[in-house]
Amino acid sequence: MKRIKIFDTTLRDGEQSPGCSMNLTEKIEMARQLEKLGVDVIEAGFAIASPMDHKSVQAIAAAVTNCTVASLARCAKGDIDAAWDAVKEANHPRIHVFLATSDIHMEYKLKMTREQVIDRIREMVAYAKSYCDDIEFSAEDASRSDWAFLAHCYSTAVAAGATTLNVPDTVGYSTPQEMYDLITYLRENIEGVEHVDISVHCHNDLGMAVANSLECVRAGATQVECTVNGIGERAGNASLEEIVMALRTRKDFYDAETGVNTKQIYRSSKLLSNITGVPIPPSKAIVGANAFAHESGIHQHGVIANARTYEIMNSTDVGIPQNTMVLGKHSGKHALREKLESMGYELSDEELESVFTRFKDLADKKKNITSSDIEALVLHRQAAVQGSCQLVSHVVNTGHGVPNISCIKLQCGDEQIEDVRKHFEVSKKNLDKLVETEAQKKAVELISGPYRQVEDPEKPDKEPLEAIEIIEPDEFGCDDDYETSFLTLYADDVLAYDSDGSVVDDIESVVGQKALDAMGKFMPDTIHVRNHTYHKDYEVVKALQNYAEVYREREEEDYGD
Repeated sequence: MKRIKIFDTTLRDGEQSPGCSMNLTEKIEMARQLEKLGVDVIEAGFAIASPMDHKSVQAIAAAVTNCTVASLARCAKGDIDAAWDAVKEANHPRIHVFLATSDIHMEYKLKMTREQVIDRIREMVAYAKSYCDDIEFSAEDASRSDWAFLAHCYSTAVAAGATTLNVPDTVGYSTPQEMYDLITYLRENIEGVEHVDISVHCHNDLGMAVANSLECVRAGATQVECTVNGIGERAGNASLEEIVMALRTRKDFYDAETGVNTKQIYRSSKLLSNITGVPIPPSKAIVGANAFAHESGIHQHGVIANARTYEIMNSTDVGIPQNTMVLGKHSGKHALREKLESMGYELSDEELESVFTRFKDLADKKKNITSSDIEALVLHRQAAVQGSCQLVSHVVNTGHGVPNISCIKLQCGDEQIEDVRKHFEVSKKNLDKLVETEAQKKAVELISGPYRQVEDPEKPDKEPLEAIEIIEPDEFGCDDDYETSFLTLYADDVLAYDSDGSVVDDIESVVGQKALDAMGKFMPDTIHVRNHTYHKDYEVVKALQNYAEVYREREEEDYGD
């Protein structure tokens, strides 16, 4: 029976899922849980992406002892330098380099010829190899690449020192049969393939990431890249728990196994959900609340007679707790520790003391303490860390025909800061009043994130009826670097304030250049229309929105998705 390596990219690709970002402490906690889970490789991040990404990869490399720790890097020396610097202290470091190989990516994104791509792969894989023995090469958009050229790229990477070749279905376009055929072709046509691992990385855009990955295993892949709960870009990645349990449950069909401790699956899933705040769908395979639930009378009768009539797995196999011990306000620490151990949690004496104190508080308020309650107490044990700045109060008043007012009060050390705002944007003079010290600036940033400072333009002597703000992040999506345009509508004409404060009479020129581009890309989520009194100008706003929609359709026709 062949052994399949599990390459977990929850902390890199998974974290790119909207709403799934994690701080350093959370990443380390998740990495340690992944090690308990028994994954073979943890892709800790993209070290060159930001100083914080570099720091988190470095910290995970130091915290993990048994797993291989990898950092992603483009085929560029700066990326590879950063990746190695971040993982070099790991017991088992890996550098994961990638370069696109599909015609559409080479032409429109890389602007490179096939020959240039081959040369870059040869040079950069060899450069990475000078740092580290364990090198993985990924051909981005491999599933849409020319197969013969793809095999040439992988042969070049093997010759330059790659030890793992990853075959990504980057946009989730392929079908299971196509992925099976592709892996079969590559195994027959890559020079030196017998000396390396073949890996697959499938996205779930068409809902086939797990099926595609399993077919690749059947075709001879020896590593599968996946994420806990299937989180990731767009529709997500192949789900780790589904792949692992499919291989375990159907050993007879796949003739393959993993080194994953399946009893840690449920805990890993719940921990990630708790950290990110993204709930697990009840119908989610393996870990969903309904995965082992039966409501139909026929099903219930069958399960009572013999669970195997309707259950192909045991819930205990994935770590779902079945302990019947009842805990309440009279329970002691020993009972709580035993309950926690049955659920897969190992706490130090200090951690147990903290959880036990809050357990007693909860037991005084709630008659029945469930396993979910206990789990919530454990998973939130680090949430009570206090920062140097705290939110004292926040009041929002809003209504029809009246100004919207927000009042926020912060406590920063011995100093209390209060600000009342009537507009979304913070003008320079108001910002100067609010933020007079670096400590205050830090307090505001801690609560509301990096703010933008804009000059106060000289507005015409007209009362604005509508205001639309369009925020366009830079190409890397940095939170603290915005290119901003302000559009303001008036009763009898349309004027626009550009980001430099100048008034532009021709709305189309502004919309066509910057603002419209932002509207086309981000509408409606990042466009805020404030209209409380003058409904007669609604059509003006609607016209702009329609204009943006036309622009977006035209852009899709020109460039595709």
